[in-house]
Amino acid sequence: MKIPFFGQRRTVLKRFVQYSLLGLFALSTPLTGSLLQTSQAQTKSGFSAKVINLAYQTSGDIVKVKKVVEPRFKALGVKVNWVGPFPAGPQLIEAMNAGKVDIGTVGETPPIFSQAAGITEVIYIAGRVPSRGLGQGIIVRANSPIKKLADIKGKKVAFQRGSNAHYLLAKALKEVGLKISDVQVVGLTPSEARDAFIQNKVEVWVGGDPFLALVEKTIPIRNLRNASGINTLGGFYLGRREFITKNPELVRVFLEEADKVGEWADKNPKEVAKAFAPELKLDLSVLETVARRRTYRLRKLTSSIVAEQQRVADFYFEEKVIPRKINVKDATLPPQLSEAITPKRLK
Repeated sequence: MKIPFFGQRRTVLKRFVQYSLLGLFALSTPLTGSLLQTSQAQTKSGFSAKVINLAYQTSGDIVKVKKVVEPRFKALGVKVNWVGPFPAGPQLIEAMNAGKVDIGTVGETPPIFSQAAGITEVIYIAGRVPSRGLGQGIIVRANSPIKKLADIKGKKVAFQRGSNAHYLLAKALKEVGLKISDVQVVGLTPSEARDAFIQNKVEVWVGGDPFLALVEKTIPIRNLRNASGINTLGGFYLGRREFITKNPELVRVFLEEADKVGEWADKNPKEVAKAFAPELKLDLSVLETVARRRTYRLRKLTSSIVAEQQRVADFYFEEKVIPRKINVKDATLPPQLSEAITPKRLK
């Protein structure tokens, strides 16, 4: 499955995926008074936009393939524009920061890297229910001399910087007394990292579904460590601050429909596989494996979830992966606006 890039790489993307080159960036004010005033002005209608730009990644998006938001937005006179596919979360956030995307979903790591790079336009709007972590791992070939995680010291390890793979590797290495600096990082997009592994250009690959499920069906591999107990947050829905502030009703409608289809998807993995097949062009057996290992429902962005995300950010800072300590709460909405965008069905 060939993965196209979205547009051209901008400087801001390089800032938060290559931290060895980063200096310190100053965060601007999280939410300006003018935006708060705009939010209050929108109270009657709940929105002003005529177009909503939704992002999707190459790994697939159930909201997109099931077309569940289009009828709701059409009734409101709003056009849905799907933007992508993006190779991974960092590229999606780069587009959101540039104003090309209004809402998108990523893992826990990309928004931490972007905030550390000084990006203030990207904010958290909802959480995702975590999976068991079986759809991700630190992978070597079955015949590799690397038998345990500690053996990857000094080896070439391919993964997408600033993604969940980055966090999985860093946390797993810490479990065996190692750091990211103890391996040779080969920063590639998810599909490029998979290809480098298959072509024996790197000894170790940190990746996830649907690529992992496909490789499992293709060549004998050994999963040294999956994401169980590490990637426990499940990821987030993010939004462009100005859009969210001006259009709370549209955000609420989107999150409501995303959670509804997520509830259906959790119960119907075979149907989910069929829905993804035309777009991802993978065998149904592979896609069903992916569907059974994923979770699709959303959850309300609570203070405890924000606190857990803060612990992830603090870990990155302590490990010197990001250049400065950040406050995750700065990338969240004021309580009143957060309540306005959150559907009652989210727990």
